[in-house]
Parts: sequence; C-alpha cells; structure tokens
Amino acid sequence: MRRNLKSKLGAALLLAGAAILLAACGEPAQQQAQAPQAPQVTVAKPVVKDIKEWDDFTGRFQAIEDVDIRARVTGYVQAVHFDEGEVVKVGDILLTIDQRTYQSALDEAIAALRVAEAALSFATKELARAEDLSKRGNISRSVVDERREAFSAAQAEIQGAKAAVQRARLDMEFTLIRAPITGRISSKQISIGSLVNANETILTNIASLDPMHFVFDVDERSYLAYVRMAQNGTRRSGRITPYEVLVTLSDEKEGTRTGFLDFVDNRMDQASGTIRGRAVFSNEDGFLLPGLFGRISIPGSPVYKGILIPDEAIGSDQDRRVVYVVGEGGKVSARVIRPGPRIDGYRVVRKGLTGDETLVVKGLMRVRPGVTVNPQLTELPLSRQRQ
Repeated sequence: MRRNLKSKLGAALLLAGAAILLAACGEPAQQQAQAPQAPQVTVAKPVVKDIKEWDDFTGRFQAIEDVDIRARVTGYVQAVHFDEGEVVKVGDILLTIDQRTYQSALDEAIAALRVAEAALSFATKELARAEDLSKRGNISRSVVDERREAFSAAQAEIQGAKAAVQRARLDMEFTLIRAPITGRISSKQISIGSLVNANETILTNIASLDPMHFVFDVDERSYLAYVRMAQNGTRRSGRITPYEVLVTLSDEKEGTRTGFLDFVDNRMDQASGTIRGRAVFSNEDGFLLPGLFGRISIPGSPVYKGILIPDEAIGSDQDRRVVYVVGEGGKVSARVIRPGPRIDGYRVVRKGLTGDETLVVKGLMRVRPGVTVNPQLTELPLSRQRQ
C-alpha cells in the first residue's frame, strides 16, 4: 500500500512539472502573437503645379450712381408718377409740381418779350428816319444820337426779355421732376399736396444697378507687399493693371462673379491704417444691391510653382505646424512647415517641403515620429472643392 502511494505521488509531481515546463515554453510564442501591428494610414505625394496666390478682403457693394432727388423749384406736389421700388429710366417723369404759378410767369415773360420786340421795331424805324433826315440837313445831329441811344436801349430790353422767357420756361420744365439716371427708385419722402423747397427737400432716391462697385480696404502690410512686387517687376501695380477679381457673397462658399479692379486710393487712412480699393462688377440680372457684404479675392502674387497639401494632413506641435513624412520601411518622421493661403481646396506650403515627399494625409491620430506604419498610397486630384 505504501509503495503504491509513493508511485502515485511521483507521477503527479512529474505531470505538474511537465505542465509548468510547457507553460514556460509557450509564453514567448503567445506574447509574439499578441505584438501590435503597424497602423494603417493613407499617404500621398503633394500636388505640385503652377499657382497664383489670392488675397481676400471684405467689403460692400456700392451703386456707381446714387442720387437724392430734389425739386429745382418751390411748390406743392401735384402728382406722383412712380411706384416705390421700381426700376426707372433716365428721363422718366417722377413727380409734378403745381404748374399754374409758373405758367403765369411764363405767359407774363412772353408778353414782356413782345412789348420789347415792338419797342425795338419802333426804335429801328425812328433811327432810320433820323439818319435820312440828317443827310438832307433837316434834323440836328443830337436828335440822331438820341434815336440811336433809344435803339440800343430797345435792343438791350429785348435781350433781357428773352432771358426772362428762358428762365420762366426752365422753371416750367422743372415742375416736371425727371429721373436723372437709370436705376431702382426708393420710397417717396413726400405726399401729394406737400410743399417742397427748391434744392432742399429730398423727394426720393435712385441707385444705379448695372454695373456695381465693390469697395474694400487693404491693410498697410499687404499694400507694401504689392508695391514691392511692382518695383521688382514680379507683379504689376493695380493702379495701372485692371486685374480680374472674384467676389464671394455671404451665402456662398465659392465665388461665382468676376470683375475688374478699377481704382486704388491716393492715401492711407490714418485711423484704420488701410487704403481704399475698388472693383467693378456686371449686374445684368439685378441680383446685387448697394450695401451687400462680400469677400473679394485679388491676385496676391505672380504665377509660380507651388506645393499644395490638404489641411487634414497638417498637425500641430505647440505653436508650429508639422506634417508627417513616411520614409523607407514605413518609418514616420515629423517635418515643420510654414503654411500659406488656400488655393483650389488645398493649403499652400511656403517652406518645409520640396514636393517629392510622401505624406500622411489620413490617420494622423495613429502616427507619431519614429513609429512604423502600413502606408496605403493614394493620388491627390489637381484641385478639389473648398471645404
């Protein structure tokens, strides 16, 4: 009995030792099977192509012609001939001032002209008769001089009478207030029967619609950069070159309206440190209105070979911007860059890349300098819609 018990105890000990040995031998294999795999990321080459940088500035549309309508004669409004908010054409009658007083003044001036014409006719005949009698010695020279003086006075009277008729006729015409420009008319500021004072009372307003001005302010630093480029011949001055520009409205992601730069002011504003610029845009559809806000894009550089990458490929390291370059064997390294503006949906890289690198464009959260990744190569399109 005792011998059997010892045999069973020895067998148990041998089995336990074998189990411990097998467990020890299998642990490295299990650890090797659980080793982390290289993270999968999407990589691509930067887009390299000829580009032109655009600078954006905010501003508002203004009517090229904006006129407050005033009466040129004093009187009471007799009729209003326009509908508020409609488009009127140059020469359209807008309002009528009571004409009766001015018609009477015109009739009186015409009558005075007729009297002056009759007086001139009589003075002409008297002068001719006196000169004929003077030749025969039947009248003194002083009488001839008096007749000649009366003739000259009659001529002056008729000139004054004609001027009075012309003035009265103009006043009569001014009782019909006409549109001086073509554009959209505002609301009326008076009613029928209102008294208006000449050259004072504002009756309404007209703003032209096509074309439209876009006015914007350029900061001093940008202005100086443009002047430097003009001096070294890389970009012509906007004062002499009508650059094509693009405007983006407040409800648009991409601008659709193109215009031309047509004016740069002659001084910097001391209060804001900016200089005023202006562009002109076609508005045949009447969509644009004075006062609309927008963002204008103007050429900010000459054409050059640019390096473009997606914004999502750019990470940050404190106050620096970095991209992750994938080298041989999938090893990742960080590269500090200096980004520029957005063009064709990409970010311009001013410094830090040559354009030959392979960059991580998707999966930045899974990489850090020194790790090995499983790169999946893709090709970036030459341009894409702005996000």
